[in-house]
Amino acid sequence: MLTLAKILLPVDFSERSLGAARYGKSLARHFQSELVLLHVLTPPHYEFGALEIGGSMLTELYTNRSAQVAAELESFLVAELAEVRTRRLVLEGDPARQIVDFAHEQGVDLIVMPTHGYGPFRRFILGSNTAKVLHDADCPVWTGIHLEDAPAAAELPFRSILCALDLGPQSCKTLQWAAGLQREFEARLTVIHATTGEPDSGDDSEVNWRVNVREAAEEELLRLQQQTNIQADVLIEGGDPARVICSAAGRVKADVLVIGRGSAAGVFGRLRTNAYAIIRESPCPVVSV
Repeated sequence: MLTLAKILLPVDFSERSLGAARYGKSLARHFQSELVLLHVLTPPHYEFGALEIGGSMLTELYTNRSAQVAAELESFLVAELAEVRTRRLVLEGDPARQIVDFAHEQGVDLIVMPTHGYGPFRRFILGSNTAKVLHDADCPVWTGIHLEDAPAAAELPFRSILCALDLGPQSCKTLQWAAGLQREFEARLTVIHATTGEPDSGDDSEVNWRVNVREAAEEELLRLQQQTNIQADVLIEGGDPARVICSAAGRVKADVLVIGRGSAAGVFGRLRTNAYAIIRESPCPVVSV
């Protein structure tokens, strides 16, 4: 059973925060979670260090900024989030470090935050704070370029879930998380694994090697399903992992894509190149477990 008792929503008051809040609200309503809205205020030397400002003026500017941020956070989406339990908190420091530390210390079950990027090139951008949180957080992180486009609906639809497995040490946990979400929303679950390529004409040894790779993947996916007692549609496709997985997400009309990021081995590693590309290019939000 999937439990999300506490969901952390970092807020920077942008349009991206509004969309992320809608996903956070929908999940908090369903799981009866506490939704923690957190804004991290950067210290004075971060914001004003390069300016020639006296100490007293700097203190006054920062005090005024702190009061303004606290007021903004208290009024942020008050009406829209009225149906869920919320806590609003302002911390000071490096944003990514504070988000990760707070999530760890408070036992947060999920962090919901958008990627960073604007305009037609946003698919190629992953903000530094988001990247650091994805790399360092112990709990799952729900993110993606589409969070800012979330509809203002009472309940967001989760009808189709795609789970990408690299067959590394994190695969069992990743599959269980995806299946928990699937059961909660009575969605369709599809599992995909990207191999190094499909057999084609050429050297017999290469063809045999690729066939063996596919058969080994099929056996491991079957073992994982039996171990976890989880039934799902299974796709095994060859090619670039990010391209294969994101293409499949589009075909199955996935509302969310679940990937693993905890192991240092396998296709993804600990959020290496493929995982970054998946998050940037996915047609739906991505949960990194």
